Amino acid sequence: MRTPADQWITRPETSADIPAVREVELAAFETSLEADLVDALRADPAWIDGLSVVSVDGRGTVVGHALLTRCHIDDTPALCLAPVAVRPGRQRSGAGSAAVRAALAAAGDRGERFVVVLGHPAYYPRFGFRRASPHGIGVPFEVPDEALMALALDPDHPLPSGTVRYAAPFGI
Repeated sequence: MRTPADQWITRPETSADIPAVREVELAAFETSLEADLVDALRADPAWIDGLSVVSVDGRGTVVGHALLTRCHIDDTPALCLAPVAVRPGRQRSGAGSAAVRAALAAAGDRGERFVVVLGHPAYYPRFGFRRASPHGIGVPFEVPDEALMALALDPDHPLPSGTVRYAAPFGI
């Protein structure tokens, strides 16, 4: 059964959610790389409490997850949105979108200004992300131009230019 996006319950991850978040990541991706990345980020200084957000169904089952961690655009603090995952049987139900929107709102409430994402160019623009290259934002590896996107959470602060520096667990 599919649940409308406005009926998803979103909330910050708790310590009790850690096994369920790992299950979601393992189910959503072909390898354990994303699940292992989330675990490594929890132990890294890039982790920001409250910015790992889950979507749960009416029974309280974690079905979606979105994570924002600290990165930098040159020396400017920013956030990296990765990974975003939804249990395969619940994909295209709004659970991922609900988690992303809740994570971005929580980041804005904390005074964060900028978010970058490396992802599907047809999915992330719905949240306000735009190609990063027109803003002079790049990464130190080859990616399709349309896949690297950025978002200014506060319109009074335009996106900075520079190279994205990811947290150490990303291995970049």
